[in-house]
Amino acid sequence: MSFTYEFPRPSVTIDAVVFGVNQELELELLLIKRRDDPFKDCWALPGGFVNVADTVPQGESLEAAAYRELREETGIKVDYLEQLYTFGEPGRDPRGRIISVAYFALVRSKDHTAIGGDDAKEAAWMSFKALPKLAFDHHKIISMALERLRSKIRYQPIGLNLLPEKFTISQLRKLYEAILGYKINHGNFRRQILPKNRPNFIKPVRTLREKSNRTGPPAQIYFFDKLLYENAVAKGFDFKLNCRKISQ
Repeated sequence: MSFTYEFPRPSVTIDAVVFGVNQELELELLLIKRRDDPFKDCWALPGGFVNVADTVPQGESLEAAAYRELREETGIKVDYLEQLYTFGEPGRDPRGRIISVAYFALVRSKDHTAIGGDDAKEAAWMSFKALPKLAFDHHKIISMALERLRSKIRYQPIGLNLLPEKFTISQLRKLYEAILGYKINHGNFRRQILPKNRPNFIKPVRTLREKSNRTGPPAQIYFFDKLLYENAVAKGFDFKLNCRKISQ
């Protein structure tokens, strides 16, 4: 049996905020150039309408739509998308009452080549420091996604997966600075990353040290012991990182 409704029904879209970290440990954002109106030729987040149907199973899930639109418009497949927020302010889309559910992810840019497809003329990684003017309310969506990301890296070591297998503490600090948007106090950061009062899941590689152009000894190289971290979390370990700004 089918049903009809007295009240108008809005359309539902998804938007994908995919942050990237490049080889210089700088923050980037995945954008597409729109092929069609509205906002033709403007840069925007990858996204589109959720496929629906009047028959069971009534189309696709929100998450499935997010992965599909990202793949169709940019050629990129990610392992994980996290739901961010629902944006439904009246007038946010000139085509009508459209509610968008946003998702976000953090990846290594070099592992994901962007190629425009479907209704995207282009797809590209862009420096977060020089983003173009964006379509719809996508600046608002990106701002909220960035705040969520900045909060998340303070209680989960998600950034460690973006570094080379072997890295220096300076590289790790540079990654956090790129995401947080400010310079971090070196000593404070090192003490929190390499504390003396708990088993450390960031371990030194004792046989290798990074060459350096600076005077003095070369920097120590470390690796992330993921198994040790997961075991510590299972026993109740709570990762917290308070990245103090450098005093002005």
